[in-house]
Amino acid sequence: MLKMHSLRRSLSRTGGAVNVDSLIRGFATTGTVLENYKCKVLIVGGGAGGCAVGAKLSNKLGKGKVIILEPADKHYYQPMFTLIGGGIKTLSDSYRPMSTVLPALATWLKDTAAKFEPENNTVYTANGDKIDYEFLLVAVGLQLNYDKIPGLVEALSIPKGKVCSNYSPKYVSRTYDALQAFKSGNAIFTYPNSPVKCPGAPQKILYIGEHYLRKSKKRKNANVIYNSSLPVLFGVKHYADALWKIVKQRDINVNLRTNLVEVLPGKNQAVFQNLDKPEEKFTTDFEFLHATPPMSAPDVLSSCKNLVNETGFVDVSKDTLQHTKFNNVFSIGDCSGSPNSKTAASVAAQSQVVYKNMLAAMNGHKPVQVFDGYASCPLVTGYNTCILAEFDYSLTPLETFPLDQSKERYSMYYMKKDIMPPLYWHMLLNGLWNGPGFARKLMHFMDSPKPKPVQA
Repeated sequence: MLKMHSLRRSLSRTGGAVNVDSLIRGFATTGTVLENYKCKVLIVGGGAGGCAVGAKLSNKLGKGKVIILEPADKHYYQPMFTLIGGGIKTLSDSYRPMSTVLPALATWLKDTAAKFEPENNTVYTANGDKIDYEFLLVAVGLQLNYDKIPGLVEALSIPKGKVCSNYSPKYVSRTYDALQAFKSGNAIFTYPNSPVKCPGAPQKILYIGEHYLRKSKKRKNANVIYNSSLPVLFGVKHYADALWKIVKQRDINVNLRTNLVEVLPGKNQAVFQNLDKPEEKFTTDFEFLHATPPMSAPDVLSSCKNLVNETGFVDVSKDTLQHTKFNNVFSIGDCSGSPNSKTAASVAAQSQVVYKNMLAAMNGHKPVQVFDGYASCPLVTGYNTCILAEFDYSLTPLETFPLDQSKERYSMYYMKKDIMPPLYWHMLLNGLWNGPGFARKLMHFMDSPKPKPVQA
């Protein structure tokens, strides 16, 4: 077992993983288990959450105790996709080889989950392997469902087309190309009727796109439209009030409860539905369309009814992130059923909670660490400004800096563009960044009024 695994892993580092996978994939259809791995902790998913908690646990438990199940060759820093769409960064800036970011003390199994059996403490892989675990961390992220909107995939396949999307590395580079090609007409940006990772991202490219049109002297010929399925512009009123001022100042047309349901590629038209009156649909011409795809928990996860809630996400306590039924199962990040905004900042805050609670469960204790729902969304509003939204489960602002973060600031833009990427690569993925909680307490303590000296 170890010999086969070592071979598969070493070949993956030299570009040979496909050959091994092709050799064994044919056997997977027979139902025969090729390898039977056993581990203390199995982490399904090598994204931000899987890497962060994997680094913490493997450093604590030692080499060979943690297996990370992850099929991808590249690890993307997805928050950078917004900047790529605006021509500020390039796709090559946004990724690292997966082999360089996964924890050194963990074992990487380059495969994907095909079936979860939490009642048997088992996961089966697409290549036919079986993994028995003592503890499981589900960190599989979200699934992008471009195909749920008829015509969208076809439109995104047209070379130098007018339809783009920042949410996939496959399509993100199309956005800046489409902005450059735009001459006049409707420039439409959408928000889908589904859960979304980084709910602020559809607006970020809206503001960057509008700013680009001003910079390139095309704005007077553009009708900029934001069609969102949501009933509000942004979920936290403190920041929504500031954003409403921006859209009015920039003459951006906002249509709430308006959902993209079809794209007509040959006609450069988009069909929208009024979610308050579903029988009402209307068609709009466009010269630019940025489509945010519907998203969901991955099918392999949502099909395991013992593991998920009614919406298909891992059924965990919103406080401890421990499964409500299986005490040895935890979840982190976008696939978790905790009702927080799904952002990388949330993963950072969750990582320490999950780590400590998993250790408690391993030692037979009840998890007591609590996640407060912290989320952060750097709302980039142009090529040099940003509103740093931070809030908790109750949608109450939970700001790190002792200033009004609802204002557009260059300092926040600089942090988003130049500070957060190295923080992600060098700190978060190595289990060394648990969010700004400590810094927040320190900054607000230093900014708090000092008691006046008592006079004799």
